[in-house]
Amino acid sequence: MNELLDPRNDFLFKRIFGSEENRDVLLEFLNKTFLEADRPPLTEIILLNPYTEKDAPRDKQSILDIRGKTADGELINVEMQLFNKYDTEKRTMFYWSKLYSGQLQEGQSYKKLKKCVTINILNYSFLPNRQYHNVPKLDNHAAPVESGGLVNWLLFLKGIDKSNWEVLTMNEPVLKKAMTTLEFLSQDAEARRLYEDRQKYLHDEASMIEGALAEGEARGEARGEARGEKKKAIEMTKELLKRGVDISIIVEASGLSEAEIVVLKKEI
Repeated sequence: MNELLDPRNDFLFKRIFGSEENRDVLLEFLNKTFLEADRPPLTEIILLNPYTEKDAPRDKQSILDIRGKTADGELINVEMQLFNKYDTEKRTMFYWSKLYSGQLQEGQSYKKLKKCVTINILNYSFLPNRQYHNVPKLDNHAAPVESGGLVNWLLFLKGIDKSNWEVLTMNEPVLKKAMTTLEFLSQDAEARRLYEDRQKYLHDEASMIEGALAEGEARGEARGEARGEKKKAIEMTKELLKRGVDISIIVEASGLSEAEIVVLKKEI
């Protein structure tokens, strides 16, 4: 049997959690998350942008972005970020506000607005505390919990050794379906090709951003200029533009607006 693919790959994650046939898997995962946040469980969820075979690994939309709607009309957005692109809180609030304001049609009353919930699954520490629903990058010593819970789902996403799967599913039967999906994808030649293509794209993107940051800082030091946050963003943006990175990716990585990046592009 082929070695299991890494579930942290966002392409695979959307195949597991974002497909109509696995809607129950997403619902169970969301309910574990809601339980940790002391919110009532969901009874139903409608996928607003389900995974389709047309989703391309190179498309920026294949970064996990699952939008759901509950039976009460609440909107839920689940997003995975593998690399720290910084300004996480501002980026989250920006996209949350678009989801919230986008509910109203022209002429509708504000009373029509429903609660919106954003769940970020990050592969890096962000909030300054050690609660695992705030720091999804679990400690290396974290172990499965026999009573089940969110921690077992997160350990599965982290890619815990398959020898621990039985303990993970002891009180999480729906998690078994997610594991079965991953095993199937691991043995499917086309899925493996798309997975590897997506992995290469993510590694290339990370390398370009890291290289641009290093070169931008080196140039700033050589000229003896102050290196504020805005200047770092500008230097990084210029390097990414020179390397041909898509503007939509640079917007997320730098925090600059598209208009600012277009102006910088003309200067190169």
